[in-house]
Amino acid sequence: MNVHALVHARIIAALQALQSDGALPPGLDFTNVEVSPPRDAAHGDLASNAALVLAKTAKMKPRGIADKLVMKLKAMPEVQSIEVAGAGFINMRFAPGFWQSVVAAVLKERAAYGRVDLGKGERINVEYVSANPTGPMHVGHCRGAVFGDALVNLLRFTGYDVTAEYYINDSGAQVDALARSAYLRYREVLGEDIGEIPPGLYPGDYVKPVGAVLAKDYGRTLLDTPEDRWLPLVRDAAIAAMLVQIKEDLASLNVKHDVFFSERSLTLGHDEIKATIEELRNKGLVYEGRLPPPKGHDDGEWEDREQTLFKSTDFGDDVDRALMKSDGSYTYFAADMAYHHNKLGRGFLHLINVFGADHAGYLTRVKAAVAALSDGKADLDIKVCQLVKLFRAGEPVRMSKRAGTFVTLREVVDEVGRDPVRFMMLYRKNDAALDFDLAKVLEQSKDNPVFYVQYAHARAKSVFRNAGEVFPHLKEGSPDVLNADLSCLDDPGEIDLIKRIAAFPELVEGAARAHEPHRVAFYLYDLAAAFHGQWARGNDLPHLRFIQPNDGTLTAARLALIEANAHVLASGLALLGVLAPDEMR
Repeated sequence: MNVHALVHARIIAALQALQSDGALPPGLDFTNVEVSPPRDAAHGDLASNAALVLAKTAKMKPRGIADKLVMKLKAMPEVQSIEVAGAGFINMRFAPGFWQSVVAAVLKERAAYGRVDLGKGERINVEYVSANPTGPMHVGHCRGAVFGDALVNLLRFTGYDVTAEYYINDSGAQVDALARSAYLRYREVLGEDIGEIPPGLYPGDYVKPVGAVLAKDYGRTLLDTPEDRWLPLVRDAAIAAMLVQIKEDLASLNVKHDVFFSERSLTLGHDEIKATIEELRNKGLVYEGRLPPPKGHDDGEWEDREQTLFKSTDFGDDVDRALMKSDGSYTYFAADMAYHHNKLGRGFLHLINVFGADHAGYLTRVKAAVAALSDGKADLDIKVCQLVKLFRAGEPVRMSKRAGTFVTLREVVDEVGRDPVRFMMLYRKNDAALDFDLAKVLEQSKDNPVFYVQYAHARAKSVFRNAGEVFPHLKEGSPDVLNADLSCLDDPGEIDLIKRIAAFPELVEGAARAHEPHRVAFYLYDLAAAFHGQWARGNDLPHLRFIQPNDGTLTAARLALIEANAHVLASGLALLGVLAPDEMR
């Protein structure tokens, strides 16, 4: 049951009835008619902009349309009051029975409550994390991993056929640097004093196991092997080892990908990068030309040469982009174009990329490439996850013993647990910087959102355990609870809690449309606050307590409300990849 969708459908039906009556002209477009809570709850439960958005095409004053629409909507049995506000907003307030029916709907639909077939089975590719395979995941990768995984959950929940993908940047200078680092560790295992790790290589202890594996597999044979022969062998071994670490790190967060796509595969056998460039050249979008030096660049260091360029300015970019380096190799962007061409070739016309803050300047050119390659048929949404600053009790945490230069994702998960990490990474919009305090996320207080929300679910379960001591027949999912007399739920706090439960389907749909899973985290905190607030009211006013020992009918109704609340909390937490505990330990 989607309250917003139900009321929206009633409004559209009323508008169509007005057309049939001749009170409104035919041919009106109802696409922009919306239903939403008014900014001020004192104005009603839901409001509609119908009169405002139809006035121009109907050639009528908004107030005139609103007055006619109100007369139709007054006939709805659920409407308690309805009025026109301002220039033509329609504010509606619904009878308690309307809200009470939401509880019954949640208990009937259970885990399916809030699901909507928004995607209608359309295929969508979500690429996230895609960190270079040169070491363990760090806390910055953590945010993109959690965001992408929650977004995949959200899109699947709303009817999309989602492929979760990781792009392995296993080509180029950075993996060669990893190979040389591993080779040094290999020599170290064999007893050589390698001294300080040279600048540009990876000094972390995480490379040492790779050296040990190389020593076991090759003995001393690589010592006398030329670099052009040992480099590809060591590189493959190092990348494989790093991918094992990366997948283990992701598993610690319960982050799963359907596809791990190798950048190197683009040029193994069939050269997809070359083919992509030639396809764009045939479209007149690749040419040989010169670029001006970037703004702020020292002209004396700028190499003014003819280059192979993509006309990205035809698609909104501020400069055309180079596809070939001076040594004849492909640029990173050229490989990225071919990768997106590959996605399109696999039938994906809906693409979402989750980038880190260091890629913020890369967005326009990638969108230009997708527009050019798909002839404008594909859509690409790029979500940038801003930096995470790590603290412990207010003091910055700067360095990892294992990585040497950064704090690893695994260290954070091991210290505070998966659930706090996932929830707190989503308890802020992705494009805003995030301060993550390792001490605060373990606090058992209202100021710790993940505890507060999980505790709401655990508290709901505890109410049932306590109720069972007084009313053994009133169990979760029992007929006496499912068929409870919900008309007993008439306290303003109870109705307010139901209204928040009723908002879940619309909230989920809006979050999926906007690709913003943080909305779910915010919603869950508000829902938990409403539940805890009603609990607290019962402490002060005994007649509002959930369990009324002398009134089994009222207790059953309140347990039905609590069960509905627990279902929504569990569903929302599942979208975030966070457990809904029955007890807090």
